[in-house]
Amino acid sequence: MINKKKIIVIGGGYGGVLTAKKLAKKFKKDNNIEITLIDKKPYHTMLTELHEVAAGRVPEDSIRIDLKKIFAKRKVNVVLDEITNIDFKKQVIKSQNNSYEYDYLVIGTGCKPTFFGIPGAEEYSHQLWSYEDAVNLKEHILNMFRKAVKETNKEKRQKMLTFVAVGGGFTGVEMIGELAEWKSRLCKEFYVDEDEVKLYVVDAMPKILPIFPDKLIKKAEKRLQKLGVEIITGSGITKVTEDSVELGEKGKITTKTVIWAAGVEGSDTIGNMELKQQGRKRIVTNDKLQSLDYDNVYVVGDNIFYIPEGEERPVPQMVENAEHSAPVIAQNIYTDIKGGEKKSYKPAFHGAMVCIGGRYGVAHIGKPGKFFGLSGFAAMFVKHLINLVYFFQVSGFNKCWSYILHEFFHVKDKRSLVGGHFAKASPNFWLVVLRVFVGYKWLEQGLHKLPKILENPSNVFLIPPSPAAATSGASAAAETATNAAEQVVEALPVPEFIENIVKWSMDTFFYTADGGFTGLAEVFQTCMVIGEIIVGLLLIAGLFTALASIASLAMGMMVWTSGMAPYEMLWYLSAGVALIGGTGSTFGLDYYLFPVLKKYWKKIGCVKKNYLYVD
Repeated sequence: MINKKKIIVIGGGYGGVLTAKKLAKKFKKDNNIEITLIDKKPYHTMLTELHEVAAGRVPEDSIRIDLKKIFAKRKVNVVLDEITNIDFKKQVIKSQNNSYEYDYLVIGTGCKPTFFGIPGAEEYSHQLWSYEDAVNLKEHILNMFRKAVKETNKEKRQKMLTFVAVGGGFTGVEMIGELAEWKSRLCKEFYVDEDEVKLYVVDAMPKILPIFPDKLIKKAEKRLQKLGVEIITGSGITKVTEDSVELGEKGKITTKTVIWAAGVEGSDTIGNMELKQQGRKRIVTNDKLQSLDYDNVYVVGDNIFYIPEGEERPVPQMVENAEHSAPVIAQNIYTDIKGGEKKSYKPAFHGAMVCIGGRYGVAHIGKPGKFFGLSGFAAMFVKHLINLVYFFQVSGFNKCWSYILHEFFHVKDKRSLVGGHFAKASPNFWLVVLRVFVGYKWLEQGLHKLPKILENPSNVFLIPPSPAAATSGASAAAETATNAAEQVVEALPVPEFIENIVKWSMDTFFYTADGGFTGLAEVFQTCMVIGEIIVGLLLIAGLFTALASIASLAMGMMVWTSGMAPYEMLWYLSAGVALIGGTGSTFGLDYYLFPVLKKYWKKIGCVKKNYLYVD
């Protein structure tokens, strides 16, 4: 019996998830390979979106994905456990109650905040580096407003309404920007004057967002100031207490809320490993992303300390590093087992983006030697696009769909790059009358035409006559053509290029050489009439309403492109668009059918594997 090769990935973050998926794909047909992902939490957290939950822009569950859902029907065993020790020589991973043997190990345990030995920083500040951190910070902010509205002591009240983000990097700027947008809603709900709320972002560096060019930094500063945020730079934190944060020579800020976003270091698990480390507990690797101490130990994402050839600094701790390193590691482990040439890690980073609230951002993107800056709508658009690309890799359509809903459709206070235009919702029952009426009209048309089809299937009247019909000897065809022409009093105009396409398709499929109609034309006409009846019935009954509305729109478009659509067809087209959202969930059969279908649909293997469902 052949012993199975065991590959273990520690960490369900960006790097760990992507590496495990790449490995599963490479070894999907190899039963002698066992892939296991171990994490102390049962879900993957979108760390780049934590500030959105902490500042009340999106619901809590929007930033996490069940690991078992991610790896459904894939060759990855998900294990919930917290690793406490690794014996690299014996190739054994240990937790408090279990041990796991491995042949190949991928370390992706991520990072944690670092406090630089500053007194009180860890004890009295709020972190923003996990799902729990975001939820706790959100609740703390709400509690500050709840308590402040009842506090009569002005000094105590001001402490509760003062918020300080320590760190002018991505996390600090994004968090204080989101909080600044949330401020209006909080003040309205808790009867607080907006002028009472004080927001600060503090950094020891001479400027915020130091990796960005000065032009973008100034735009970011201008946006923060417009939102009421005071920027304090060139001032290192010397102490944090329960009621204040001290800024050395620049005095102190009295506050009950210090949000720590001043830097990260490797996780405690990394710190306890007997591997060569550098730069705040990052594991030193070679160009194949193997640790320098053990060839069968690979490192992914934020835990990598590797300086690419020609560079002066190690690869950055950002999501793109995880995306680039995961396929390299998967390929190299595959090569270790199957043979071949290993890949070297040659990342080409494409920049960074920062959102300052839900409506504004700055971005510095491109490729080496050709970077350019974006701000406002363009920067936010790029950020959302890149997020969707990443989420599609992790959880396909399912996560992309929920992300779009949270970011554009289910937003409050216009906190989106498109404002609140997509968030204006109204109850479906207002459209029930329209749905039934459109259904009735299609059904009426279909039933009116059905007797003609049954009487003489060769009587084609839904397709425009062939130009050759007027000069040919086919009298029956000419008579049919004349009848069809008489039916169209004034048709909707059709662009010339569409007319040419339709003419070609008609000549190819529907017209005979003598000006008559082919058998395919008869079939098409019959299907159109039956389609009108079916769409009408579905809309009236509220069954598969979205699909019926799309079919209604498609039939209307076909009639229009044929050149035989009266201006009345504009009404059908507009109504079809209005009903695509689906109104069958109100006074329709979809209300009863869809919950049942969703329940069984999600259980289908290929559906689960390809994430072809919505939550």
